[in-house]
Amino acid sequence: MRHGEVHNPDGVLYGRRAGYHLSELGRRMADRVAEHLADRDVTHVVASPLERAQETAEPIAKSHGLDLASDPRLIEAANVFEGKTFGVGDGALRRPANWKHLTNPFQPSWGEPYVEQVVRMMGALDAAKDAARGHEAVCVSHQLPIWIVRSFVEKRRLWHDPRRRQCTLASLTSFTYRGDRIVSVGYSEPARDLVPAHLLAGAKPVKGKSKAFGA
Repeated sequence: MRHGEVHNPDGVLYGRRAGYHLSELGRRMADRVAEHLADRDVTHVVASPLERAQETAEPIAKSHGLDLASDPRLIEAANVFEGKTFGVGDGALRRPANWKHLTNPFQPSWGEPYVEQVVRMMGALDAAKDAARGHEAVCVSHQLPIWIVRSFVEKRRLWHDPRRRQCTLASLTSFTYRGDRIVSVGYSEPARDLVPAHLLAGAKPVKGKSKAFGA
């Protein structure tokens, strides 16, 4: 599961920074998904250590009477632009000093290598599968790591157009195991009606704001 909306009015790329919490709308998204999963056979709930992921996972764990676990392998991808803004027509990408970080979109050169994200996310998925063997687990993470591990499992290339990621706020990307092997991948958006239009996949950025503002 991807976390819910974050209070981020300035459009900062917060990355792994502490102090970014769910907005009121984000909490509604988390509650919606908890309701959606209330009748599922969930026996393990684990989240990235970042506040927005923990706060998203809490109502799910509570609804199943479970303690919330934490796994650092579910954390957001590292990014050299952390703390900067990416508004339309302004922001970090207009500054020549930052261009050196944009030389290799295949690795990528601006952040944690895609292959490293695959390794840690597969490790987190396998650990959750083992913790809930025969049942279901919920792992709360972040858009890029979720999309990268899904791309790997579905045998797609890892480099991609970020605007085409199918991983909106509070969405569920489901991996079904048979034994220790993933046999299918599913996707759903239980809180889609709560997601601001500019944050849906393929939406145009808000003028003067980051594509990720609020996300």
